[in-house]
Formats: sequence, structure tokens, C-alpha cells
Amino acid sequence: MSIVINTPNGNIGRPLVLRLLEAGRSVTVISRSADKVADLVKRGAKLVEGSTDDAAVLDRALAGAEALFWLSPPAVRPDFLAWTQESARTAAKAVKAHGVKRVVVLSSIGAHNGPGTGPVGALLGVEEAFKAVCPDVTSLRPGFFMENLLRDAGTVAKTGSLFMPLPRDKALPFVAVRDIAAKAAEVLLDAGWKGHRYVGVHGPADITYGQLGPILTEALGRPVRYVQVTLDDARKAMLDVGMPAFAVDLYIEMYGAAIKGGLDPAEPRSAQTTTPTTLAQWAREVLKPAVEQAASAAA
Repeated sequence: MSIVINTPNGNIGRPLVLRLLEAGRSVTVISRSADKVADLVKRGAKLVEGSTDDAAVLDRALAGAEALFWLSPPAVRPDFLAWTQESARTAAKAVKAHGVKRVVVLSSIGAHNGPGTGPVGALLGVEEAFKAVCPDVTSLRPGFFMENLLRDAGTVAKTGSLFMPLPRDKALPFVAVRDIAAKAAEVLLDAGWKGHRYVGVHGPADITYGQLGPILTEALGRPVRYVQVTLDDARKAMLDVGMPAFAVDLYIEMYGAAIKGGLDPAEPRSAQTTTPTTLAQWAREVLKPAVEQAASAAA
């Protein structure tokens, strides 16, 4: 019996697959492209080729499966919220049909608040879809991905600034995606848990946006300052770089919700929810090369 991973090409799904294979587990991956997962297949993963919103594909992948890891794929489409929840419901039907015993859902901080939180607003419906059909579901609710800062590598290289609409005193848990993958593997490999659970994945510390400048300055070896902009300024900046208007609307809604506390974690920090990779460590290892590359390309 296998563990099914629906997003093996992402920066969470891929390390998760590798961890499970290293642990000697049977893994089935769903991918539209066989080439992108050829290395995983070579290591022993089984491939079901196709899209994760295709009922027939999910039916093939989940036949005989013991568990499913479900990450809602990012999709730049106007019906993102509805599509994300409908895809989860389609997967949930296959989970029920094949008697899959356990599901681990990658959710997010703020998911408990439901709609009105931008892209996060779809995830409560995703959690509920699997809870409706499966007695044992763990919803992982990680904090702000450190990797999201990679989108600002060019700006940091060019201006030495990080522009965001969050107040300087707003604190959120920042977490590295490798630690999210590790937590997902830990949950999938643990046969002892039961029921419907919500598990925070919080990174080593809550960090205010005002602390980003000093942390990144030291880690990158170059001055970085945090500049709070208005929501209107953020909207204009995203539109200016070509982001579709519907996507901009979602992100502005998310930022607005975060400002009001709508993305604050519902799960308290504990030793079990705290992961090891610090923002400074991640910035040295991941962000610094990206900023240096951006600076070199602009020179």
C-alpha cells in the first residue's frame, strides 16, 4: 500500500517524496509530466500521469493507497478559490471510494477564518472536504513561507529594500519549506495518531516585519531595510509587473486580512510546532545566492 503525493514537483512535495522513499515506504506520485519526476521514479516512486483535478487520475492513484498528502496547487486562474475546493472534493470522493485510511492536508495559518483571506480562503473548504469522508485527517497549518521572500530578491538587490504592506510591528511565524516537508513526513510516518487534527508549523520564532531588515542585513552582508507601503501602493506594484488583476485582488485581500489579524495562527506555538531553520540561516543559504545572482544580472 502506498502513500500518494499529489504535488511531487514542488519545493514541499519533492523533498517529502524523497524522505518517504528513504524511509522505505511505497510512494505514488501524480504528475502531468513524466519527465519532471523521472528521478523520483528511478528511486522507486510509482507514477500516475495526469492532472490532480482529474477524477480518473485520482481514482488510479488512490486505488490501494493507505494515505494521501494533499497540497492545493497554486493556479493562476480567475476561479482559483472555487477550483481549489472542487479539486479537493474530487479527491475526497476518491479517498472515500478506495477506503484511504489517512489524509494529511497542507493548509495554512488563517485557514480557520475561511473566505476573506485571499488564497488562504480556499483552504478551510479543502480541510472540510477530506474531514467529511475520512476519519483520520491532519491539517498542517504552516506560517509564512520564508521562500516567499525569494520573489523580492531582485528588488533587494536593486534597492536594498523590502516593500510590503504589513505593519512593522506585525509578527508572524516564518517557516522554511524544507521544515514543512519534514513535518509532513513525520506525520505520514507516524502510525499512532487518530481523528481530525490541526497541527501548526511555526518556524523557530514569530518575527515582526520590522525585524526583517536587521536579520536580512546581517545574513546577506548588505544593507536591507523594510519599507511599509499602503495596500494601494502594493496593488499598483503588482499590476505594474504584470500580475493578473484577479490575482492582485486575492493578494490584497490576504494582506488586508493579515493586517487585521486574520492570518494569525489558531494553533498555539509549542515544542511540537516549532521547526529548526531560522530565518537568518535560510537567508544565508537560499536568499543570499538569489540576491547575488540578481545583482550580477543587473550589473
